[in-house]
Amino acid sequence: MKVSLEFSKYALEYNKYNIIQNMVIQKLLSHVTKKPKNILDLGCGSGAICKAINWEYQHFTGVDFAPGMLKLHPKSSKIECVYGDFNDDTLFENMLTYIYDFVFSASALQWADDLDRVFCKIKELNAPVALAIFTSNTFKTINETASIDSILRSADEINALQKKYFDAEFEIVNYKLEFESTRDMFKYIKKSGVSGSRKILSYKESKKLLYEYPLNYLEFEVAFIYSCNI
Repeated sequence: MKVSLEFSKYALEYNKYNIIQNMVIQKLLSHVTKKPKNILDLGCGSGAICKAINWEYQHFTGVDFAPGMLKLHPKSSKIECVYGDFNDDTLFENMLTYIYDFVFSASALQWADDLDRVFCKIKELNAPVALAIFTSNTFKTINETASIDSILRSADEINALQKKYFDAEFEIVNYKLEFESTRDMFKYIKKSGVSGSRKILSYKESKKLLYEYPLNYLEFEVAFIYSCNI
């Protein structure tokens, strides 16, 4: 199953399970003081950034590759929803026909096939950025307990790549989300979309992990990239 289909499958329930993503968005917005008027949101999902913006803007473009999410995104004459994949250079070629004051991306770019190339394409848009990317320390204890490697990039790798393209602040923030039971925890993982649709454990292995996981919380690590003077 592709990641886009995973997000679409749980689109109607997603807003109940994106607690950490909303915290990430609030932190991103707290660093923006100049209130941009023409905004691009890469990996916009169901519109959490759009809903959280509390200033007047002229145009908001939200891009996502999950049709189910775009259906839930706010709609208005000022809002344009674009079905597109930031792994596709054609998307950025089309985006270059617009002028943006600001580029957001919250909790999406960890799914970039080639983050170096995507950063390069974002740089070509010639706009300040506020980006948040989940790192390989997300679900660290789950991965260690199950003896599996994270599919996400490390904070050091993300930092090295962003330094090539942006004059930016780089910050790492760790979050914990507590649950009443490990069963609720694994339900969250499935329905929040943060697993990236990867199903590498058998039923027996998953059941073993369910009983052996030693914590009552999930770990998340997020790399934040903010253009200087935003």
